Amino acid sequence: MKEKRIAVTGGKGFLGTHLIRNLEGKGYKNVAVADLPDYNLTSKTDIVRMYEDLAPDIVIHLAARVGGIGFNQENPATLFYDNLMMGVQLIHEGYLRSIEKFVAIGTICAYPKFTPVPFKEADLWNGYPEETNAPYGLAKKMMLVQSQSYRRQYGFNSIFLLPVNLYGPGDNFDPRSSHVIPALIKKCVDAKRAGAEEVVVWGTGRATREFFYVEDAAEAIVLAMERYNESEPMNIGAGFEISIRDLTELIVELTGYEGKILWDESKPDGQPRRMLDTHMALRKIGFKAKTDFREGLQKTIEWYESRRSG
Repeated sequence: MKEKRIAVTGGKGFLGTHLIRNLEGKGYKNVAVADLPDYNLTSKTDIVRMYEDLAPDIVIHLAARVGGIGFNQENPATLFYDNLMMGVQLIHEGYLRSIEKFVAIGTICAYPKFTPVPFKEADLWNGYPEETNAPYGLAKKMMLVQSQSYRRQYGFNSIFLLPVNLYGPGDNFDPRSSHVIPALIKKCVDAKRAGAEEVVVWGTGRATREFFYVEDAAEAIVLAMERYNESEPMNIGAGFEISIRDLTELIVELTGYEGKILWDESKPDGQPRRMLDTHMALRKIGFKAKTDFREGLQKTIEWYESRRSG
């Protein structure tokens, strides 16, 4: 399998860079990146050209238009269109070329708003996603429908993975589109350096989340590429839950910020609770997350501080 030609869409991104490092570390010799500016994967013309240029045996589709709650509220149409167009055309063109395997990376945002915790794969269709996430989550979820349909009708080997919220070195720290961990790290580190007396955090702090260290996520995806060949969606995550308030207190401690935290309860919390049941991944591919959350946060903070100093 190490000789297979693997194309990683979004390979220049946060998860993509870690995934490519993992693949190369395992001895995969023919790993190519399909990403902007070389390929606009919302364009059929560029997708066809990508398949012709790279001639992949396996496609791992990480590319996504994504952001935090504020970005989601401002760009629902863009999130729906771009993510839907990428997924549906990449799978279809891959099928037309008889590629050996398509690894579709979905999102925890595809789950219903009030999914029982921990989220089980069998609950994926039992309700509508949280409103601010729905356009993104449903567009990615259509890859599961397509994946299962193409397997049933054509025997096309496509799998669908559901990662929980990622974090780690190399994350997106742009305040216009970042997720909660990089947003909080940036706020606390920048406030500490500026001597600011307070930091404002969105919501009530009562919502809970599960966070998945990016290197663990890369390992799970490679294992699934190697070992999983079934239609059913599969969660990949760390299998724990923490409130946004407790997360904020931990980041305040680790960054050494000594000012006040103000909660802006006029802003949305997003999904009320989030935690995955990860038993299927352990059973099917032998994956269990290894990185301690506090250790992962410390590495992420150090990465941001080093880049900010530079």
